[in-house]
Amino acid sequence: MLRLWKWYQNCLATHPVKTQVISSGFIWGFGDIAAQAVTHSTGKPRHLQSHHHDENKELKINWRRVATTTLFGLGFVGPVGHFWYEGLDRLIRLRLKLKPNSFSFVGAKVAADGIIFGPIDLLVFFTYMGFSSGKTTAQVKEDVKRDFLPALILEGGIWPIVQVANFRFVPVRYQLLYVNFFCLLDSCFLSWVEQQEDAPWKQWLKSSLSLKEEEEQGG
Repeated sequence: MLRLWKWYQNCLATHPVKTQVISSGFIWGFGDIAAQAVTHSTGKPRHLQSHHHDENKELKINWRRVATTTLFGLGFVGPVGHFWYEGLDRLIRLRLKLKPNSFSFVGAKVAADGIIFGPIDLLVFFTYMGFSSGKTTAQVKEDVKRDFLPALILEGGIWPIVQVANFRFVPVRYQLLYVNFFCLLDSCFLSWVEQQEDAPWKQWLKSSLSLKEEEEQGG
């Protein structure tokens, strides 16, 4: 394991973008396999769970979806994430002149990541996965409308904590790798959100937000 880590460090020093792209694709592909396993175990209808045959039905990996998710890691997360973390660090450190690892330095990074990169990443993910599965533009819009806000709200309570540790303790060149490993869990979560379709909790979240907006407009 130590030799593998040293090899990765050498690749990162020699070919930073290429290494980030390839490692992102690999991690996201592996994450989708885990996500399919989660979806398989949680997506069985309750009235079928009592049947022995359905309980022991083998998981069949959708390799086309794995390839699609891997391409998302290769084409978006890898290159965009690399330049995002490098650029964000330069902006906060050199333009805003905040002291590295200070409270304001870490806070500014977490805020920028949550307000800018997080929503864009979710929007691109749901849109890309929708079109890749053969859905029409109208269907993709409906899926994004259904899944985007619930996912953004739930992730908003988790990712800031993850990123505080990332921006405080992890060197910039390893920050995307750190995030990608948490994306193993995140891809399982996003697949679960997608699989939930029009679940009651989604309807409740959206209706609560709509009610809050109406109250603010009325006030």
